[in-house]
Amino acid sequence: MRINKFLATAGIASRRKAEEYVIAGRVKVNDVIILDLSTYIKPDDLVYVDNKLVTLTNDFEYYMLNKPKGYLSTVSDDRNRKTVVSLINTNARIYPVGRLDYDSEGLLLLTNDGELTNKLTHPKHNISKTYIVKIDSNLNDSEKTKLENGIVLDGYKLHQCEIDTIQSRLDFTEMQIVIYEGRNREIRKMFESIHKKVVFLKRIKIAELSLGNLKRGEYRTLTEKEVSYLKN
Repeated sequence: MRINKFLATAGIASRRKAEEYVIAGRVKVNDVIILDLSTYIKPDDLVYVDNKLVTLTNDFEYYMLNKPKGYLSTVSDDRNRKTVVSLINTNARIYPVGRLDYDSEGLLLLTNDGELTNKLTHPKHNISKTYIVKIDSNLNDSEKTKLENGIVLDGYKLHQCEIDTIQSRLDFTEMQIVIYEGRNREIRKMFESIHKKVVFLKRIKIAELSLGNLKRGEYRTLTEKEVSYLKN
């Protein structure tokens, strides 16, 4: 199999993250650093990441976390800021599936299953993500329609989204928003484009998987039924 799939199957990282490891020169095959993303791994090859031997595993772990504000959706940080992985009590090399930015909270999945991570994060699958969002002003009908139809951000036209107003006043609007891409800081940038500021953002669902009653900072293991649902 190709090197990115091998590393994902081994639970090292998602396929896209594994490609970053290769490009950065962190991956060796039989003691030779590889930089070619098309490299195929044969059964008798020895693969190393950061000089540590990588072995294939089927011993995967799956967690749902209610991410608090003030945590990075990464495995580690060179500035020693708090990361979501530190909230999970496990010896497995898990990592977040996608991301929630530093100031956002809510449902975040973590696992060491690179294949599932690739499926859930690849844009072609258009998996829905549902958020509760609060902005610092009123949102009129024309602004709402403009956002729902998909605006252009950084030269890219976003997919359509769904916005349902929960409550609205002159000084704030609270909404439920469903998006299907999850680009970096997508919702915050959407509202910045119409000169609104997001003051609260919480993800409550990924597809039909709901955060439920998990409190901030709490996590639980996904059930076999939930894992099967996500894979299928």
